[in-house]
Amino acid sequence: MADISRRFGWRHLRSAPTSHIRHHKNGRPAHDGVGLSFWFQPLSAALSEVPVDDRELAMAFHARTADFQDVTVQATVTYRISDPGSAADRLDFSIDPDTGIWRGDPLEQLSTLLTETAQQHALDVLARTELAAALADGVAAVRERIAAGLAAESRLPATGIEVVAVRVVAIRPEPEVERALRTPARERIQQEADRATYERRAVAVERERTIAENELASRIELARREEQLVEQRGTNTRREAEEAAAADAVHTEAEAARTVRLARAEAEAARVSGEAKAGAQAAWLRVHGEADAATLHALAATRLAENLPRIDSLTLSPDMLTTLLDRLGRGERP
Repeated sequence: MADISRRFGWRHLRSAPTSHIRHHKNGRPAHDGVGLSFWFQPLSAALSEVPVDDRELAMAFHARTADFQDVTVQATVTYRISDPGSAADRLDFSIDPDTGIWRGDPLEQLSTLLTETAQQHALDVLARTELAAALADGVAAVRERIAAGLAAESRLPATGIEVVAVRVVAIRPEPEVERALRTPARERIQQEADRATYERRAVAVERERTIAENELASRIELARREEQLVEQRGTNTRREAEEAAAADAVHTEAEAARTVRLARAEAEAARVSGEAKAGAQAAWLRVHGEADAATLHALAATRLAENLPRIDSLTLSPDMLTTLLDRLGRGERP
């Protein structure tokens, strides 16, 4: 919208760089161009403002497919006014000289023209397409048909309108039909999810089984090794016992041999000692046999005296001494 200010009965217009201004003074062109700024008298001026920037027109309309199903088409048309003079001649883009506001609604007229033209071509395509095909591939077909139809529409270039781009956002069926169409897909998705869950559980069970088998194998191997260890310990113990028994046998044999040798030595010593004692006794007897009786009596007295206990003191009475002397005088034994 142009910016118009007042100064002493005059008006000053300043337009945007994207707006084309046409100024007629007393029926004759005074200014014509984009981004103008000028003074004018409101009583003799006729002004029009045509936007020349790209504009987006969103549209939504209903259509019916070949199998009599209602659908909603959502599309967007990008357009611009490439010939502002032609647009100003065909549509009312005049503005109020005091406020700069459009007196009519030219952009609404353009929207209606573009929407009806696009809708006509979209309906023509969808009327020959079944719902499933329209939902699967209808977006591209409808977009191409709308773009071709708008390009072939002769009224648009005559009005100075250039279509820049056409986009079809979506083609949607009625909510009940959409839910019905979603049901098989949801069922397939649920089945896929269930199958994935079952497969995941099967994999988990298989992994658990593998883990259990590995644990069992580990336990079996551990038990086998423990058995080998026990067997080896028994073998070692038996070997130690055998070696100890052999050592005891050797020691016993050595002790027995030593005992035998000692007994033999003692027997030999006893024999030698006996023989020596016997020889000595025989010599003693032989000597005593050859000695006279007095000598034997003296030896016997000597031996007896050796075996008698020690006499520290001896008391002889006069009677005993008299008797002993008397016997000695007679040659008798005391």
